[in-house]
Amino acid sequence: MTVSFEPLRRIIDGLVHGSVVDDSLLAARHRAFIAAHLAVGLGVLMLFPIWLALSGRPSFTSAVAFAWLAAPLPIAGFLSRTGRYGEAHLLSALALAGLVVWVGALTGGLASPSLVLLAIVPAEAALSGSRRITLASIGMSAAALAGLALVALAGWMPAPMAGPVSFAPILIAAAILYGAGLALRIELVQRVAEGAARDGEARYRMLADNTIDLVTRHSSVGAVEFASPATRAMLGCASSELIGHGLFDRVHVADRPAYLHALSETDRTGEPRDVEFRLRREGAGAASFIWVEMRCRPALDAATGTRSVVAVMRDVTAGRSQQMAFVEAQSSADHANQSKVQFLAHMSHELRTPLNAIIGFSELLQRELFGKFEMARHRDYIRLIHSSGEHLLQVVNSVLDMSKIEAGKFDVVAAPFPIVPVIDSALDMMAQQIASRGVKLVRRIDRELPDIVADRRACRQILLNLLSNAAKFTEAGGTVTVSASLEHGDLVIEVRDTGIGIAAHDLPRIGTPFVQADACAERRGEGTGLGVSVVKGLVALQGGTFALQSEAGRGTVATVRLPVRPARALSAPSTDLQERERRRA
Repeated sequence: MTVSFEPLRRIIDGLVHGSVVDDSLLAARHRAFIAAHLAVGLGVLMLFPIWLALSGRPSFTSAVAFAWLAAPLPIAGFLSRTGRYGEAHLLSALALAGLVVWVGALTGGLASPSLVLLAIVPAEAALSGSRRITLASIGMSAAALAGLALVALAGWMPAPMAGPVSFAPILIAAAILYGAGLALRIELVQRVAEGAARDGEARYRMLADNTIDLVTRHSSVGAVEFASPATRAMLGCASSELIGHGLFDRVHVADRPAYLHALSETDRTGEPRDVEFRLRREGAGAASFIWVEMRCRPALDAATGTRSVVAVMRDVTAGRSQQMAFVEAQSSADHANQSKVQFLAHMSHELRTPLNAIIGFSELLQRELFGKFEMARHRDYIRLIHSSGEHLLQVVNSVLDMSKIEAGKFDVVAAPFPIVPVIDSALDMMAQQIASRGVKLVRRIDRELPDIVADRRACRQILLNLLSNAAKFTEAGGTVTVSASLEHGDLVIEVRDTGIGIAAHDLPRIGTPFVQADACAERRGEGTGLGVSVVKGLVALQGGTFALQSEAGRGTVATVRLPVRPARALSAPSTDLQERERRRA
């Protein structure tokens, strides 16, 4: 027949305070304290009827002594309710020391058998794990002994316990019971602590054995005291070969200062450090180096108080190679893009020279300064040559502007100027072209707009490009509306048309150089797809924003927002540049 203590264990577990149930070791200490004090208190209460039956009616002093022996019961309740382990130990030591003084005065003073309980006071306090509580309990034992000696020397002795049976056996039995409970507590706490240590060591050993990262522990001078089994997979050698200065010897000579600095700074400041360096890896052939990332963290051995540094190293060679490849690819792409920009800029300059000649001479021929044309067809040919040349020059200028913007060589000359005349000038320049397409031009300009600090030429170019696009993609009978106003300290220019619009899937691509929308296969406008790209670039160079809203078949709204006073300084114009801008206006 076996006796199960499981119900009793469940009762004791239910008395443990909820604040410590997640800590197995601390919960075991609370459990042992409560169980031992309940056992002592209940044991004393069980002895009390036996002593009454043998000794008869007890005196007041005897009753107080027995009540004092049962003090572990309320102390166990105090710990169960509050979870204050240290204070419970102090109360237990105080109760036991007070009992010794009281019973000793009743049972022989310094010759009393109760003095044996004074040895239990510091022994029990040592289980608290606190040096302060242990020293306090030793002080209580000494104070109890000194108090008992003073009582004996003063000759003040209360009336001894009366009765046919001596109180000494009961006291010795209580002491044995208390000592047995203390011994069981010590055994339980030791067993739980050893089990937790074994579980922790097994858990950490399992992690160290199965992780692909190399884990090392270093002393204050950087020597390796422990290396995980991942050494073999990462460096091709045994863990024992890294002990001492074996790891340092495998660090690339150029990286050793960084390696040592990370370890020393972690040990000195207690702050984590990260560092990348090269480690020699042993192979079948010649040794090679791999890149590793080491993360150092400070560590403290709770048992010995020794400080150390724990390092976790990860092989980042593949990531490092990818990063270098990405940098090289990016450099090649930048170089190719720069070459493209330079080529476009060069070709644009080369094309503009003959185009200017074509346009100029065709314009002279149109005026018939050197004689009348005999056939009307000749006049049509000259008109087509002139319009084609102007169109091609506009394309070349757009390519040149775009190449300058991409290359960061577009000079933004910021100067204060009135914006209303610039807007009017751009509208006047485009009015004839817009009217020739049968499109109505509507102006909604705030005539009280303040002067703006920006590049006059860039602002005019922005307006011309937006107006040209609006006219190009608006059918006869449509409307192009231009509005300009001041909103929250920004100049807002809006160009709205009732043209063919842009499909939703094409809208995100608008503004990419050489990309055109295909909202309508029958559109009559042709171009390079650079107009909006140039606008976006010019607006961004002046610290503004550009937005485009459109819907296929319902028109397009282009919104330019420019700061009246830029937060960051643009290119400061010289006096000559300001004078030229004023004349050009």
